[in-house]
Amino acid sequence: MTQSQSRSQDPASWQTVQPERGGLWIFTGLRDFIDNIANTTPARLALTAYVFAILLFTGLLSLPAASADGSVTPIHQALFTAVSSVCVTGLTVVSTATHWTFFGQLVILLGIFVGGLGALTLASLLALMVSKRLGVRGKLIAQEALNNAGRLGEVGTLLRIVISTSVTIEAILAVAMIPRFLTLGEDFWQAVWHGAFYSISSFNNAGFTPHSDGIVPYEADLWILVPLMLGVFLGSLGFPVMLVLRKHGLNWKKWSLHTKLTIQVSLILLVAGAVLWALMEWDNTNTIANMSFGDKITHSIFASVMTRSGGFNLVDQSHMDSTTRLLSDALMFAGGGSASTAGGIKVTTIAVMFLAIVAEARGDDDVKVYGRTIPEGTMRVAISVIVAGATLVCASAFLLLAISGASLDRVLFETISAFATVGLSTNLSAELPPSGVYVLAILMFAGRIGTITLASALALRQRRQLFHYPEERPIIG
Repeated sequence: MTQSQSRSQDPASWQTVQPERGGLWIFTGLRDFIDNIANTTPARLALTAYVFAILLFTGLLSLPAASADGSVTPIHQALFTAVSSVCVTGLTVVSTATHWTFFGQLVILLGIFVGGLGALTLASLLALMVSKRLGVRGKLIAQEALNNAGRLGEVGTLLRIVISTSVTIEAILAVAMIPRFLTLGEDFWQAVWHGAFYSISSFNNAGFTPHSDGIVPYEADLWILVPLMLGVFLGSLGFPVMLVLRKHGLNWKKWSLHTKLTIQVSLILLVAGAVLWALMEWDNTNTIANMSFGDKITHSIFASVMTRSGGFNLVDQSHMDSTTRLLSDALMFAGGGSASTAGGIKVTTIAVMFLAIVAEARGDDDVKVYGRTIPEGTMRVAISVIVAGATLVCASAFLLLAISGASLDRVLFETISAFATVGLSTNLSAELPPSGVYVLAILMFAGRIGTITLASALALRQRRQLFHYPEERPIIG
């Protein structure tokens, strides 16, 4: 008699197993589903993780306990706020300070923290929590998220370092700002809440503020502005860079090429953005013309830092000159570092394309920098990211122009701000009908998840070719 026959003839033994399977089949199925995705299509796991987080926070923000008046928040407003927080953008259709209760603001803050970890890091953590392990391809995608900062066996340790680093930096920023809020007359717990909120919001480049008038009242308060700028800048560098800095400090020779390019281009954009912003707004009476020299410099540096994904603002964006808004569009589209809390097409993408242009102008076969040759595959990924980002922005701007009827400069500014997860606004988001709100929500999601998963998917899809067609070069330009 076979084992299966004896089992079928022994009802008692079958009944001892059936209740356990009946109670755990949902969790077993979920584990197998997550494990299968993690080991076959990790980019889809990142997408799944973000969708799940957005739906969860949308449901929480829709509860009456989340709104100040005790009513159910309309679904388009709750969804938009959830997407904006999880995608660390900062665009709002309702006032964060007046519409939401403490519970609602806490939900937003948790969304910012979760979303700031990054799509691939979040996906890897989801796989670890559900299936208790990462397969080889799951580890590869996590390693790609951390820019190959360690061996495959160290991925779990690196993920823990990412979370601990985030918490440590946010705690330091909060401790730096809490005393200032106390000296400004706030009670202890209110000062703690505001310090924690601003520290998490700044490091994750979210731009949400718990005050109805934002940080405008602190426009000359360096005790508040400096920690905000430091938090945004550090968050925009990315976890791979912070892991290298943590290991090697300021020893330039031991830095990886990614770290060198990220820090160098970030500093160039920071300085150039501050100088150009100051030149364009220096005599604008609607922004900084009537301020002292020191305040003008502070505003210029602050604007340059925040435009590249921070989202905090000291001046009304609609009062800036059109040339300044165009500069802001360019800085927002550039964004911050790869695998960071910043958005945009990323500074390394810009660096790779600039180096390719220089190599082509010189007639060099290879794209070289700092004693390294950049692979052709990396340049193809950079081109794909730029084209995909530009296409998303153009398509969304076209839709919003038709929906809102607003001017092109306002629509383009809002569209790039959403795609690059910056959060700066000319208040167009709050004026849009639900259809326009959904367009921006989709754009924020695509901007946060799209270019990252596209780059990772392309990086892992290296097929071996058995033959090559004859080369023929078309006319370019």
